[in-house]
Amino acid sequence: MSTITPAGHAEPAQRERILNTVDRVCELCFGLFMALTFVGAVKAATAGEDAGYKLFVTALGCNLAWGLADAVMYLVRTLAERGQRLKLALTVQREQDETIAVRALRDALPERLGQLVEDADLARIRARLSAVSTLPPRANLVRGDFVGALGIFLLVVLGTFPVAIPFLVVDDVRAALIASRVLTLAILFIAGFALGRYTGAGAMKAGFAMAVLGILLTMAIIALGG
Repeated sequence: MSTITPAGHAEPAQRERILNTVDRVCELCFGLFMALTFVGAVKAATAGEDAGYKLFVTALGCNLAWGLADAVMYLVRTLAERGQRLKLALTVQREQDETIAVRALRDALPERLGQLVEDADLARIRARLSAVSTLPPRANLVRGDFVGALGIFLLVVLGTFPVAIPFLVVDDVRAALIASRVLTLAILFIAGFALGRYTGAGAMKAGFAMAVLGILLTMAIIALGG
């Protein structure tokens, strides 16, 4: 697909990202939090020879498992949401009574958005759906969905390394734990900064909020014996 510029030159349309900034930041933070809590939980159990290596392998294994589970659930959610939208479209398309079709469309809208949409607008949408002859009979997953699931898996797994790598390069487990937590907080700040800039909530404010969340989580881990 392409667009025409005022000068008459065709330009390719920008490809929509499969995972937006919120998805990427949330999945990365999920991986960080998972690794942080797991490292804190198993620190005492892996004390002794090769403790740092054991912590790294254990945290990586944990996030490999959770990354796979999260990727699969992403596909399940995607298929369920797509099926729900298709069911609505087919219901509206097949409904002969315009009033019932419009009511079905309105019921599917969020409450605040519904207050801004008139029945006449929904009637036009219903008319367009009625004219569509290419609706699939059932919802299916497409290639982009699997790419998104792979991206989620990689983001969760990558969240392991900032937390766990200090245990590979620092011999003192206590010093490695401090380095791990500091590095994690720094990355959480960067993630919050990106999220705040994307949502317009204030980059610095969101960055500090995410870092504070990490500090509170770390305090909870320590209080629980981590």
